[in-house]
Amino acid sequence: MFRFLTAGESHGPCLTMIVEGLPAGLAVEKEVVDADLRRRQGGYGRGGRMKIEKDAIRFLAGVRHGKTLGSPITMQVENLDWVNWEERMNAAPVEAEMEPVTRVRPGHADFTGSVKYGHDDVRNVIERSSSRETASRVAVGGLCRQFLSQFGITVHSHVLSVANVGYDISRSMTGDAYPEDMWRQVEESAMRCADAELTEKMIARILEAKRDGDTCGGVFEVAAFGVPIGLGSFSQWDRRLSTRVGMAMMSIPSVKGVEIGAGFDATRTTGSHVHDVLRHEENGSWSHLTNNAGGIEGGISNGEPIVVRVGVKPIPTLAHPLPSVDLATKENIDQSRYERSDVCVVPAAGVVGEAMMSIVLTEALLDKFGGDSIEETLRNYRSYLQQ
Repeated sequence: MFRFLTAGESHGPCLTMIVEGLPAGLAVEKEVVDADLRRRQGGYGRGGRMKIEKDAIRFLAGVRHGKTLGSPITMQVENLDWVNWEERMNAAPVEAEMEPVTRVRPGHADFTGSVKYGHDDVRNVIERSSSRETASRVAVGGLCRQFLSQFGITVHSHVLSVANVGYDISRSMTGDAYPEDMWRQVEESAMRCADAELTEKMIARILEAKRDGDTCGGVFEVAAFGVPIGLGSFSQWDRRLSTRVGMAMMSIPSVKGVEIGAGFDATRTTGSHVHDVLRHEENGSWSHLTNNAGGIEGGISNGEPIVVRVGVKPIPTLAHPLPSVDLATKENIDQSRYERSDVCVVPAAGVVGEAMMSIVLTEALLDKFGGDSIEETLRNYRSYLQQ
């Protein structure tokens, strides 16, 4: 069974990840994971924290001479900002009196987390609910990406919109809608958007929000290519691939909506315009004339690209804070507090979305094909394709 755990606070000494279930003998490169971590830190609209951190993993267990052992893999990412927070975040009791954070930010976990866990210092909530945790998931996704590459599966993301600036997203989602050159253009864009003109308009919109002390949300798309027919199951609700993908994307901080394939657009027309016509090719392969299902039918992958669109709300830390409440005094206040933050995280959230898609597909692929070694998994996979 594939599974992973993450631990660590935003301003603690490090982030730690434990990954269990990857087969033995898988070649893994630290540089591939580090490259994904750098991509997460990029994108126009990020805050000052990204200038401090230089995220890179350190393997602590489960990898020897560049290959997995089949045992649990432990990775660590150092928090360079820890030196500025050591007293405030020390695990041991400290003599200095720490002023608690009591003003909650609307839209964040500050209020709900403090009430749920009985904290009188919101700092105890902020540190783990922070999106800093997503660096851990990107690291795990970097391992999964290397596993999926053994099966010819690739995962990409791009930004569709920021606030009210973006594509007309009612378009084809078949494989030919994503030319190879598109992903190079995405990686070269400060907004992870293949359209250079839209990139500039998105940047201008973010600058406008920054001047107003505000933030911007948006929509990103994740697409997985080369996924075989048969991952997931309709037999139980939680084994559906659509369930797993939806839950994974909704777990990303600030995400408020997920569409698979045509999503809500499919509700505004009739069945004859929605469902994807199946074709059997002369070479024995299967294909669909369209991909409104987003690569998943009945909770099972159907061989088309798996396409997911994800809506990200504007982040709740505002330079011009909203009115709120002080938890200590229970008084209504004119302004909540401001903590160093980003203006727009949509490009970075797309990279996290890639990681979560890679994690879900890794889990589903290992459920289907098993194997204690990568050679055994590949053998089972090839046998299935021949069938």
